[in-house]
Amino acid sequence: MERTDRIAAEMKRVVSDIIRTELKDPRIPVVTSVTRLKLAKDLKFAKIYVSFLGDEAQKKAAMQALRASAGLIRYQIGQNMTIRTLPELNFALDESIEYGSYMAERIAQVMAEDKQKEAPEDNADGTL
Repeated sequence: MERTDRIAAEMKRVVSDIIRTELKDPRIPVVTSVTRLKLAKDLKFAKIYVSFLGDEAQKKAAMQALRASAGLIRYQIGQNMTIRTLPELNFALDESIEYGSYMAERIAQVMAEDKQKEAPEDNADGTL
């Protein structure tokens, strides 16, 4: 594991804790997950992928709140980690969890439809 990967993993944990405990903005939902943190090799930039539970308007408001709180989060990272360079933070919405849930729902729906199509055929020839 590279040095930047280790720092990114620790920073992801710290940012998650900061969002959960330090930020008091009501626009940020209680169910907020830091799904991934990508750190540049020179440690100058960090892209933080977050996921929220809520509708589109709530997600947009939460992203605005996180972007507005980037300075405080960066300061708190400096307080919680011994790191020479504090990266500039950039937040991005990660919709992979919702997409995965949607795809699982669609697969279950298609499988149920296939099962319905097969059932009448089995009964038509007299076998079960």
